[in-house]
Amino acid sequence: MNTKINFLGKEFKNPIIPASGTFGFGYEFSELYDINILGSISIKGTTLKPRYGNPLPRIAECPAGLINAIGLQNPGVDKVISEELVKLDEVYKDQIIANVGGHSVSDYVETVKKFNDCSKVFAIELNISCPNVSGGGMAFGVDPEVAFNLVSEVKKVSTKPIIVKLSPNVTDIVQMALAVEKAGADAISLINTMVGMRINLKTAKPIISIKKGGYSGPGIYPVALRMVYEVSHAVKIPIIGMGGITNAYDVLEMLYAGASLVMIGSANLVDPYACQKIINDLPKAMQEYNITNLEDIIGKVE
Repeated sequence: MNTKINFLGKEFKNPIIPASGTFGFGYEFSELYDINILGSISIKGTTLKPRYGNPLPRIAECPAGLINAIGLQNPGVDKVISEELVKLDEVYKDQIIANVGGHSVSDYVETVKKFNDCSKVFAIELNISCPNVSGGGMAFGVDPEVAFNLVSEVKKVSTKPIIVKLSPNVTDIVQMALAVEKAGADAISLINTMVGMRINLKTAKPIISIKKGGYSGPGIYPVALRMVYEVSHAVKIPIIGMGGITNAYDVLEMLYAGASLVMIGSANLVDPYACQKIINDLPKAMQEYNITNLEDIIGKVE
């Protein structure tokens, strides 16, 4: 069974990538299993300056997933490059995807420029779709013109491929995809979390400190699959699919819908061995459906 995927000129041993924000900076998981089996890693969202994130509580459980409002907590791009990626390089030998967030166009531009000379980074994933950051974040991901301008400015300075992470919290996901493709995006990843909330019945107040947060998990999988399908039929650039993937069969569906790679998010928070299990199960799932080469099924659903 051939699980290799060629994506933006780079060969991935398999399509499985832990999603940003659910796998830390990667090296933490190396104590559990050999993370070199992963196709790649999308590291924790990185900003120009350090961010503490949102006040506690910022996690709420749901029947088919969870709500988070972490708020892009990270030590800032300089420390990510000089400390976090150095630690990761000791246990993971392949290149990774750096996820970048910001409050302004200049924030994104300056952060991306700092990754230009970092050989550990293969591509930049622009997070224009985070629903739990005040200012920036999803503000860039709900207006096609604003997204176009941001991606255009980033493309002027980046020496790495740019992957744009789209929000499902829009009227027309296809218009957003076409806008970032026109601006020069090399690939698209989707979907980021939906917006949700939970209420504490004892206090009659929202559980999350900022009231709302990003809803993720199996509950959003059918929505993610539909959006990947729609976008893949509208753009010419490759797609990374994500949103509620929990097993190898979900991965096959995502590829049929048009994704070339997939990212595993909330499943890592429920089971830290989730990616390992999916990678181990993938050849068996392929055999069950008479698939010998994963690349052959990408976008096969008309």
